[in-house]
Amino acid sequence: MPGNSNECRVDSSLPLPPAPGVPLQPAPEQQPLESQPDPQPSRKTVLVTGATGYIGGRLVPRLLEAGHRVKVLVRSPQKIADVPWHGDVDIIQDSLDNQDTAAKAMEGVDVLYYLVHSMASGGGYEAKEEAMARLVAAAASAAKVSRIVYLGGLHPDNALLSTHMRSREKVGRVFLESGVDSIVFQAGVVIGSGSASFEMIRHLADTLPVMPAPSWVNNRIEAIAVRDVLHYLVAAATLPDKLNRTFDIGSRDVLKYKDMMNQYAVERGLPRRLVIALPVPAPKLAGLWVALVTPIPLSMSFPLVQSLQHDAVSREHDVDRYIPLPDGGLTPYRRAVALALGKERDGQVETTWANAGVDSDPLPSDPDWAGYKVYVDERKFHSPARPEHVWTIIEGIGGKNGWYSLPLAWRIRGWMDKLQGGAGLLRGRRHPKTLNSGEVVDWWRVEAIDRGHLLRLRAEMRAPGRAWLELAVEPDGDGSLYRQRAIFFPRGLAGRLYWLGVYPFHGVIFPSMARNISAAATALQEASREQGAAGAGSGAASDTP
Repeated sequence: MPGNSNECRVDSSLPLPPAPGVPLQPAPEQQPLESQPDPQPSRKTVLVTGATGYIGGRLVPRLLEAGHRVKVLVRSPQKIADVPWHGDVDIIQDSLDNQDTAAKAMEGVDVLYYLVHSMASGGGYEAKEEAMARLVAAAASAAKVSRIVYLGGLHPDNALLSTHMRSREKVGRVFLESGVDSIVFQAGVVIGSGSASFEMIRHLADTLPVMPAPSWVNNRIEAIAVRDVLHYLVAAATLPDKLNRTFDIGSRDVLKYKDMMNQYAVERGLPRRLVIALPVPAPKLAGLWVALVTPIPLSMSFPLVQSLQHDAVSREHDVDRYIPLPDGGLTPYRRAVALALGKERDGQVETTWANAGVDSDPLPSDPDWAGYKVYVDERKFHSPARPEHVWTIIEGIGGKNGWYSLPLAWRIRGWMDKLQGGAGLLRGRRHPKTLNSGEVVDWWRVEAIDRGHLLRLRAEMRAPGRAWLELAVEPDGDGSLYRQRAIFFPRGLAGRLYWLGVYPFHGVIFPSMARNISAAATALQEASREQGAAGAGSGAASDTP
């Protein structure tokens, strides 16, 4: 990232970062701040792009807590329909690919948070990212936005960066040269419940007690807890004017990547992992291996692995002179791991990397099926369980709870999908009991949820066509009627042959799935009755003189 006086306006009294090769000095105790946010800042109007993403979805409620008026720009408002802060923000349904509409969305905005970044690659990827950043910067200038805040990546100077890291560096430079004061934070591996980097470390360490690994596992990495990233992002809204520069941010806890995996294992209560560093970087092979072993799909595992090809350590700590440290100080790596594991154990994961998925066309309504070739497998099953108990099972489906039918068959299909670069079954779900629109459930994504009645899942597995699975329940006498519908829109001859190939398996999997969901709901109902009876009995006993 540009950080020198040629490319950005920097307070000349600040010390320069050390030259390449000069060891970093230990971070001093918090020094008096030369310039800091007002402890009671005036209310800002902020616009958050990327509010459906991992960082953006956590940043919005914290900006609200800080007293700011928050606007979010999203393509699909349905994705945030169920978040707790939905009613507290101004929602703008639009995209950033038109300068006029982007400038209109920025009218009256003081601070723009640009948290849009794709993990894709391929021809023209860098040019598209840069063009989008230039369009946004021009729109921000036209709308007289006071500040742009961007989260980039830590990287060494004068290194041959990967496509992914080079693109992030270019985007940051565009903002710094835009004429709009910009704060570009540069962070390394972000550790938090649901983050892609944490999931990669977790699954590698959980799965492999012995790991032959590429040479980059010996690289030095300065991770940062997601809570500390959010601390800096929130504080950026009230930094003083005329500040246009990069800030390296990190935990000050520098470890080799293999030691990060081992510290995770120890925190998890596992034996230390034997990581054997081979004398080859092998980024492509490593990316493929990560995609197979972890929930990270191939499209993300390659850029993640490529971003680890170099040391990622802060070169300066100038941010300390502008933003106070978080209460209790920065979070060391192992403490960040413990916090992430605790959030997952307690079902308190706010956002996940997987939930920040791409937009896709929804299931056409039935009348629109005219002119399409569509295959439907529909099942109905009367259950003695009440609808609320059937719904509890429906909403809890997938992840560790499974799919209530032939687990081996589901696992085989998941591995087949992983081998093709798809999502597979390893993504799991954010919360074990509740779902929101836009969230992932293994290789599915919640497209619609009418709580207590209907769950519609859209498939994100690799297949020659588009697929959905609907699970619904309605009252039926003393029990309920469970409805299950698999819908497939084939693409060409391959799609038709695919459906014919899987249809015999559907004849086994789907009927047993309906029966087992009903059985699980009935068992849940009986358990609830017994618990209620036990509670009533203890209450009566306590009333006895």
